[in-house]
Amino acid sequence: MTASASRYGTGDGGPGRSARWDIARLNPPSRLWGSNGVAFGPDGRLYVAQFLAGQISAVDPATADIEVIVPMDGPVQSPDDLAFGADGSMYIADLVPGRVWRRSPEGDYTLVSDQVRVPNGITCVGDRLFVNEMKMNGRLLELFPDGRDPVVLTEGLALGNAMQLGPDGCLYYPHMVTGEVWRIPADGGSPERVAQDVHEPVAVRFDRGGVLTVLSRGKAGIVTRIDLHGSGARTVTTSGVVGLDNAAFDAENRMYVSSYASGGVTEMHPDGRTREIVPMGLDGPFGLTVDLGGTVYAADHYRVAALPRTGVRDPGEVRTQGNLQLTHSVTADDGLLHTTSQYGEVRTHDPANGITHVRASGLNRPTGITTAPDGRTVVAETGAGRIVALDADDTLTVLAEGIGHPVDVAFDAEGRCYVSDDELGTVLRIDDIDGGATPVTLADGLRAPQGLAVLGDELFTVETGRRTLTAISLTTGERRVEAEDLPVGLPPGTSRGDPALFTHGMPGAPRLFAGLTTAPDGTLLLSANGEGTVLRLRRTHGTETAT
Repeated sequence: MTASASRYGTGDGGPGRSARWDIARLNPPSRLWGSNGVAFGPDGRLYVAQFLAGQISAVDPATADIEVIVPMDGPVQSPDDLAFGADGSMYIADLVPGRVWRRSPEGDYTLVSDQVRVPNGITCVGDRLFVNEMKMNGRLLELFPDGRDPVVLTEGLALGNAMQLGPDGCLYYPHMVTGEVWRIPADGGSPERVAQDVHEPVAVRFDRGGVLTVLSRGKAGIVTRIDLHGSGARTVTTSGVVGLDNAAFDAENRMYVSSYASGGVTEMHPDGRTREIVPMGLDGPFGLTVDLGGTVYAADHYRVAALPRTGVRDPGEVRTQGNLQLTHSVTADDGLLHTTSQYGEVRTHDPANGITHVRASGLNRPTGITTAPDGRTVVAETGAGRIVALDADDTLTVLAEGIGHPVDVAFDAEGRCYVSDDELGTVLRIDDIDGGATPVTLADGLRAPQGLAVLGDELFTVETGRRTLTAISLTTGERRVEAEDLPVGLPPGTSRGDPALFTHGMPGAPRLFAGLTTAPDGTLLLSANGEGTVLRLRRTHGTETAT
């Protein structure tokens, strides 16, 4: 593999082509598809597991060069953590399918075990291999690459995660749910709690001096250091790195951290100061919306992100608006943000006070969301093939069903409803959503249309199957390609199966969704989820509309 300047390819060829629209990025491309487990390899590079992408890359901390080592179309589906054995082999916790892999120094893959449920934290002690489960009542096991049956060291973990051998020969691991750190001898014995009241612990690490370092998965980026084998003193620092996931110390005791929420690799000093190695960015994005003030919000799986206002000319910083886990579409409505999660919920978030209200749960993979002319929240319930609405009292009404695979929904000025189906390749129109009207086909033969937006007398959709923005006339149904070569979906030439959405009662991997929305200034905003940006499309002077 060669070093890449972009997660979408080997260079930056621009965000697409159009003769009718000026295309600009609101934020810089992300170089990683999120960042989860990290570990230094025998070559001195930092290896980064990217759960959402299903790939592992090596980062040179000195130059920030990135090389893909485990590609997303290989046997590994959802790597969440990794470790290196004494012989240089890489061991990978493949979370969703419940597999643990060995990648030899020559690049050959061997399945070590498929008997671990939700494997996450993984560590090597010489030639020995240990892994724990990120689930309630999870286990910590020793695995054997030679095929021997796993040995269970202990059970009862309240969501295990990144763990490491301590100076005393014990394995240290977090209980994410209870805010505790535990240890157990590597050869077995009784587990012992060594720290409690630790803020949302997600990773347990020891620096070169033997100081216990615990990372928090919360918005503040808290790091707790405990001199467990010395004075016992505890220090807490706040870094501001949202959604810390894992850490690794180099030979000079420099700590490098990853972020599941915003990707990137950051060097972090003991006093909380940080230095970006690989800049953070968007893991997706998925759905998009713009409020009346022009602020752009992106649903980004682990959060809702706020981007620069639509009038800003140069790419700017992405910040976390709300630490809303598992968010995949969003729409602004009178100061509120309505969101969907593919894991079944519709929520309303108030950015002013940070309060989030769950309005519906147990839905079958809700994706696109919008506000109807009468104020109801309308959702494409993808897994159920339905369009549903929630009123002010959160009463759910089915507006249409039997649609197949609806992923987005939009309304025109006349109150007609439009639905995209990315499996059938169609856009449907529902003329009377409360009158039981049968959906009619506005356009077919499209290639995986997803995001929808109405602008004037045209409907726009993102055809992710051919990476285009397509305009459809609302009156004639004629269509025209408005932009091409958009960085949406997987990198060109890449194919991979979708891991399961759920695994043993825990969230698995979401489906990609390229959102589209309009801004108050008449521009279009598009979710370029292949490169991790939001694109602003502004119509060039004198261009025509579809007829």
